[in-house]
Order: sequence, then structure tokens, then C-alpha cells
Amino acid sequence: MYRAFVYILTNKPHGVLYTGMCNDTLIRRIWQHRTKAFRGFTAKYNCTRLVYYEAHDHVTLAAERERRMKRWHRAWKIDLIESMNPDWRDLYEDLTV
Repeated sequence: MYRAFVYILTNKPHGVLYTGMCNDTLIRRIWQHRTKAFRGFTAKYNCTRLVYYEAHDHVTLAAERERRMKRWHRAWKIDLIESMNPDWRDLYEDLTV
């Protein structure tokens, strides 16, 4: 079982990108973003669409990956998203089925 996730949210295809990490259930964390449970970047820019995620066995690995990805150029993040999700579908729906 995975212990942590790194994910990217957006407000629309090729829109604002937010990179985050959670050390618990990905579904619950994305739901918090979608319902704007916290006031912050994702609430301000309406980043509610999960377009990329990856699972990690260790929280420390996920945290390091998130730190690195936050420093990436936007084009690199777009390439990463499109390698997994070329249509920019909202992957949250797949997780909740």
C-alpha cells in the first residue's frame, strides 16, 4: 500500500498548475481541494481538476519529488501530465469509481 502521493491540479486544460503532496488518502485530499476546505492557492485559482498523480512507498521520497517538481519549468510539468493524461481528463473521477 502506498503511503504518499504527489499530484498536479489545474483549473482547466493548460491552465494554472498546482503541485502538491499528501501522506494519506489521495481521494480525501483532492476532495478537500474540490470543496475548497482550505483557503489558499487552489481555492483562489479554482484548481480542482486532478490531471496527474504518482504514488510513493515513503513519505520522504514523495516530499523530495514534490520539492523538485515545484522548481520545474511549466513545460516540463505539461510534458509529464501529457505522458499520463494526454486529454487532461479529471482523474479524480477514476479514483472514486
